[in-house]
Formats: sequence, structure tokens, C-alpha cells
Amino acid sequence: MSDNLTVLNALDTARTQWYHVTAVIIAGMGFFTDAYDLFCITTITKLLGRLYYYDPALHAPGKLPHSVNNWVTGVALVGTLTGQLVFGWLGDKLGRKKVYGLTLILMVICALCSGLSFGYSRRVVIGTLCFFRFWLGFGIGGDYPLSATIMSEYANKRSRGAFIAAVFAMQGVGIIFAGLVSMIISKLFLVSFGGKAFSTDEVFSTEPEADYVWRIVLMLGALPALLTYYWRMKMPETGRYTAIIEGNAKQAAIDMGKVLDIEIQAEGEKLAKFKAANEYPLLSNEFFARHGLHLIGTMTTWFLLDIAFYSQNLTQKDIFPTMGLVSNAKSISALREMFETSRAMFVIALLGTFPGYWFAVFFIEKIGRFKIQLMGFFMMSVFMAIIGAKYDYLKTKEHKWTFAALYGLTFFFANFGPNSTTFVLPAELFPTRVRSTCHALSAASGKAGAMVSAFGVQQYTQDGNVHKIKKAMLLLAFTNMIGFCCTFLVTETKGRSLEEISGEDERKNETQMKSTRPHSGYQDDGWD
Repeated sequence: MSDNLTVLNALDTARTQWYHVTAVIIAGMGFFTDAYDLFCITTITKLLGRLYYYDPALHAPGKLPHSVNNWVTGVALVGTLTGQLVFGWLGDKLGRKKVYGLTLILMVICALCSGLSFGYSRRVVIGTLCFFRFWLGFGIGGDYPLSATIMSEYANKRSRGAFIAAVFAMQGVGIIFAGLVSMIISKLFLVSFGGKAFSTDEVFSTEPEADYVWRIVLMLGALPALLTYYWRMKMPETGRYTAIIEGNAKQAAIDMGKVLDIEIQAEGEKLAKFKAANEYPLLSNEFFARHGLHLIGTMTTWFLLDIAFYSQNLTQKDIFPTMGLVSNAKSISALREMFETSRAMFVIALLGTFPGYWFAVFFIEKIGRFKIQLMGFFMMSVFMAIIGAKYDYLKTKEHKWTFAALYGLTFFFANFGPNSTTFVLPAELFPTRVRSTCHALSAASGKAGAMVSAFGVQQYTQDGNVHKIKKAMLLLAFTNMIGFCCTFLVTETKGRSLEEISGEDERKNETQMKSTRPHSGYQDDGWD
């Protein structure tokens, strides 16, 4: 069957319209919320330590024990991994739209509840926080496969990668706002209730009013999700799911005709043949022969990327003092420490993180996913290796801006690199029937890498030990180089229809072509 279904051709060749932009905003606001909720925890962990773990006998600011810190920062990632698998599977079984709203409802409820406590003791406060952040992460997890799949199935083939990358780029905006909101709230309280430095007054250097600050920051994460819910519920089911999975090309034509300026004719007989050719399940030899290497590639690269990416984000609060961007804890109050941490996070995100996302959006259709991912992994490895090897030199006061520049460049090339492309590729490489599930498996593999960061790599940075931080940076440089190598398991997807990439239109995809091609010493590595 060399010719595709009319509904699919119409979606692939449709000109870019206002509804495409609307879909990017609706799906992107979910990612804005995801990033805000996941990364605002970085700005409040030191404050939680001062509030609930101060020990007068130590004559030092309170600090979360390593195990508590790991759970506070990492429990949402455990929830995200679980949510990705559950909602990704439901997205293929029940439809993208039917479960898309559930993720937002869960995120709104759990963001609000994260700021509440069912008691006064630190055990109850931290326990309540971890419980609701797990379920917050569960809702966030659902947004990954559903948003990527919906955007890939709505978009035309000329700008599909840019649209999916733009949805993901809202993560960068969310990270900026996590720092900005934390900075504003802490500054407002600091102006009204600012305490003395810890070295001057150990007890009241932790302002009693600071207990409201972290709760407000967490609860504000519910607002963007709440504002997006109505618009998300108005989105129709994707034409590809309705036509290919539900077998209703007529309804697909009606739904897409409402939101896109295209004329589509329903095709009953051709649709029946199309469905029959793509009935194989995920756990089958047919799937592995067609898509096995690509799934291994998307899972391994996302896993390795997130070890480095989340290590950068979750441990920056520990590295900022070394860089001289945050004052020594004993010389400032609790709210001042939160303000300075949030400010440093905001500046790094604005100058390093944010531009990388949008470079990916603008260049992904010109350079291609494959080359951007290779470049990103390689440059991250180079900059992290430099930081690790020269850490003693860079941490001195006179070189703190060199350190900050190198640190910012690792963020830039993470986002103008594998952090964007590992999100885009699983939404394009796999057939409609299992697209959401395969994206979920890839994303969940990434969150497993993030958990390695939260529960493993953080152990090297929490005490500010120079030798341990050096080891962590060199280890991350090595994982990035493995990611560079694993990128060769995936292929370039730009400019091709989803059905051509996955082989759903009965043309052989790249994996099948490699397995049947006579050996000539040549391999299509995606550079063409």
C-alpha cells in the first residue's frame, strides 16, 4: 500500500495554522506546570532544613539529612516514572483525549495539598509533603507521553519536530518561573519579616514566617494547570487515533475539519487494510524486528541524559555556594538564603537553560534531531569534563564567572541537544497503536536516570566536598559520552510522515531495510 490514507496525507501536508499554535500552547502549559512543580523543590530544601532540622548543639544552620533530602527531591520523580507508564498505556488503550484531562486534575489537587500538613512534627510535615509530591509526579508523568503524542499526531511533517520541541521548551519557561516565583515570594517576606544572620542569632535567623513561604511556592504550581484545563478538554481526539485505532475515518475527518482548514474524505476500504497491516502488539517479534533497536535507542539515551540533566538541576543548590553565587549559610538568614538560591537558579535558567530550548525549536528542522543530539551529548561531556578536571581552579573567587559560564553552557547544550531530542524522537519513531506507550517507556527510562541522580549523584554534592563534586562531574561527563554512542541506535525523522517513519504504510522502515540490505559496508546513520 504505497499511498497513505487521505486523512493522514491531509494532516501531513496541512499548512501551519492557528490551531497548531493553540495546541502547542495548551500542551506546553502542561509542561510549564510540570517543570515548575518538579524544580521549585530545589529552591526550598535548604529552607526546610533550617525550619525543621535545626539542632542547637551543632551551632550550624539546620540541614535536611541526606536520606530526607533525597526523598524530598526524588519522590516526585518516582511518581513521574509510574505515571508515565500508566498514562502512556491508557493513552493507547482509551485514547489520548480521554486521559489528558485527568493528569491536570491530579496535578492541581496534589500541588495544593503539597503545601498542607497533617500535623506539626517534622516527621508529619515531610511525610505529607512526600506523599502528595509522589502523586503530583504521577500526574506530571502522564503529561509526557500524552502531550508529545498529541502534538506529533496533529502536526504537519514539515514542522512537526519544531512543534513538539516547542511544547517541551515550555519546560524551560517553567524552570525560570520556579526560580522567579521563589525569588519574589522570599523577597516579599524578607522585606517584611527578615531576620538576622545565623552567626548573630541562631534561633531567629530562621524567620517563623518562612514556614508560609515554601507552602505558597508549592501551592502556586496548581494555578497554570487549573487555567489550562478547560482548553485541554475542548481539544478533539487526534485524527490518527480516531482513524487508525478506532477505525472511524469519517469521525476523524469531521474532528480535524473542525479545527484545521483542510478537506478530508473518509475511506472505508483502504482504512480496513491499513488497520489489518498494523495489528501487531508491543510484545511481539514483529514489533521488535521493526522497532526494537529504536526503542532501545530512545530508552538508553533518555536514561543517560537525565542522569546528567537532573544532576545539574537538583544539585545546583549545593554548587552555587562554591561558585560564589550564594553567601555562606552562617552569614545570612533562612529567607535570605532562599532568595539568593532562587536568584542564582533564575539567572542560570534564563541565560543557560532557556536559550537552549529555543535554539532546538528553531534549528531542529534545519539540522535534524540526530545531529543535534550527537552535538549536545558531546558538548555536555566536554564542559563537564573541564569542570571536573579544573574544579579546584574554577571554585576560587576570581574565577567564579568562568565557572558559571561553563556550568551555564552545560545547560545550554543539554537543551539544544538531547534534552529536547529525546522527547521528540519517541513521538515520531513508533506506530500509532503503541506510540504513547513507547514514548512512556522512553520517558520512564529517563526518570529512572533522574532517580539515579536524586538518590545517587546528590550524595556526592550535598556536603560541598571538592573531591566528591569533581568525581560527580567526571562521572557525568562519562555518561554523556555513552549517550553519544547510543544515539547511533536511532535515526533521523525530519521531513517524513509518521507512517513512513514507522512503516505503518507498509513501506519498510530503516530497521527492516538494514536487516534485508545486502552487506556493502555502508550503514545509514541518519546523517543524510
